[in-house]
Amino acid sequence: MADAEMSQSAVASAYFSRLDGGDPTLMDLFDDDLLLYFPKFGVARGKDAFGAFAAGIMPTLSAVQHFIDPDTFVIAGDRVVVEGTTRGATANGAQWAGGETPGGRFCNVFEIRGGRIARLFIYLDPDYAGADTERFLWPERAAGPW
Repeated sequence: MADAEMSQSAVASAYFSRLDGGDPTLMDLFDDDLLLYFPKFGVARGKDAFGAFAAGIMPTLSAVQHFIDPDTFVIAGDRVVVEGTTRGATANGAQWAGGETPGGRFCNVFEIRGGRIARLFIYLDPDYAGADTERFLWPERAAGPW
């Protein structure tokens, strides 16, 4: 099925699949005027913004995999909200696993119009491995449960 013909949930699922697989057709899912948000990156517009975001974050990671349950997608109009977890490792070898470590839970909010992702706001703590301990406001919670 052509990207433009995919359902909203299929587009969101394809995003995670292509992202994790390093599939260069990931960019085909985005509208040319994509509006993107990621913590510490901020808000930017256009496919080039996603490229800049990826160029900044990918060197900090050696592996990442997203775990989502498509049955839990919340769809309202053009918006698809997806919660999930990630598992992976930073470039220096520190590992995380959402639900087992402080980092690794995320929520993405997509706006999908005409089969393309027009808006992607990613909400998560980019301190995947929990290295920013000085600003951990609840040290008694550092051991979990997660």
